[in-house]
Amino acid sequence: MQSTQRPAPLVCSMLQALGALALTGSCALATEVTRGPQLAQPQDRAALYDSLASEARETPIVRIVRAATPAVVFIQTEAYQQVQTLFGPSARVVNGAGSGVVIHPWGYVVTNYHVVEGARRITVSFDGDPGRYNAQLVSFVREEDLALLKILEVPESLRTANATTVPAGGAQPQVEFPTVRWGTSVDLMPGEPVVAIGNPHGQTYTVSSGIISGLHRDIAVPQRELHFHGLIQTDASINRGNSGGPLLNIRGELIGINSAMNEAAENIGYAIPVDRVKQVLTDALLPQARASWLGFEVAEDASLTVVEVTPDGPAQQAGICEGDVVIAIDGAEVTNNEEFVLRCLQVPPGGKVRVDVRHAGRVESRQLVAWEPLDGILFRRMGVTVSERQFGGRVFVQIDRIGSGGPAEQIGMLAGDLIPALRPEARRTNSAFRIQDREVLAAIVDTLDVGTFVELEVYRDSDGDQNYERLSGRLKLR
Repeated sequence: MQSTQRPAPLVCSMLQALGALALTGSCALATEVTRGPQLAQPQDRAALYDSLASEARETPIVRIVRAATPAVVFIQTEAYQQVQTLFGPSARVVNGAGSGVVIHPWGYVVTNYHVVEGARRITVSFDGDPGRYNAQLVSFVREEDLALLKILEVPESLRTANATTVPAGGAQPQVEFPTVRWGTSVDLMPGEPVVAIGNPHGQTYTVSSGIISGLHRDIAVPQRELHFHGLIQTDASINRGNSGGPLLNIRGELIGINSAMNEAAENIGYAIPVDRVKQVLTDALLPQARASWLGFEVAEDASLTVVEVTPDGPAQQAGICEGDVVIAIDGAEVTNNEEFVLRCLQVPPGGKVRVDVRHAGRVESRQLVAWEPLDGILFRRMGVTVSERQFGGRVFVQIDRIGSGGPAEQIGMLAGDLIPALRPEARRTNSAFRIQDREVLAAIVDTLDVGTFVELEVYRDSDGDQNYERLSGRLKLR
């Protein structure tokens, strides 16, 4: 026992020799050092809490979330997936989720295309609203991973908060959806604080913050066979649930659309710069957006001059001519292409729309009836409208209407003809496309260049005895 107690004086003398006991001159200091830092006394802790009480809890990030969250939607999708079972191939319903951001007060939403790709049903929901509201895919650009959605139903919270009016043509009542404020990505700085809002793992309206950790990143996504250029890199948490949601700067402005590009990376997320989103929106998403077909096109500049009128289409029948300048749609003034397209998107197929034009120096009104987009594609390219008819255990596309002077009339096609197949002459293969429905026919001809010849097979019942003769011809797409 004596041998175990003797080191204490030795330790004390050694510390004194090193000058470590200059304050106390005793071994008590050695004992305090082994205990670590001393805890604050209750009165000291109270003082610390009092000093913190004056700190502002409402930081810029809190204000950003309050401002932007009403414009962020939680997207849920349903799609069919082919699976192999013991009884053979079968289809099952799979669910997906992601985020989106409202960019226009009429309920237009930008998101990633991969969030809604292949979906047979799309619904959106808002923060604090338990309802799920149907939306439709208006247009998309797969190579840019961007899609434009239109919310088809008005949330109850917006119905009660806004006075609704019913536009001409029977479109849905218009309300002002909350929107995000646009920013720019041209002046972004590495180290700049950013905020991402989304729905990771189905946890709705989650906020993450960080900094811009890199700019102009080029990222390959092998699983989707895509390569993206000029992306924003951030350490704000971004994963599948955040895809399609907004990346915001410290002013709450939209600077990018989040996209889960690299699932294996940790603390690395990527976003499509907002200036690129604006360009794709103007160049592709809005021009592709068609709720109905009006039968005319306007110049790509801000003049809104009518540059094309399809012969025998709804616009020509209403008296709209090339050279007219569009100034209003259903009484609402339009001053640029974006406003023109968005106004036209409110017109449903079969709906009547008033188009005010400046014709020969005078303002005149024209009223036309909108057609379905598929009818528009086929009438503009081939000079026909079609329906589907079942005959002999098979579904055929049947011609309903022939446009005067159009490509179909020029080769002698008639209403009632059936089109079982066609082959574009520009293709290097001799195989023909089997035409199963209107969508297939429209999809084929819409991708072919103006002036392309297509070889058509046509079945015709000339005398009404249900005995069809087989004809063929070459039609030049306009």
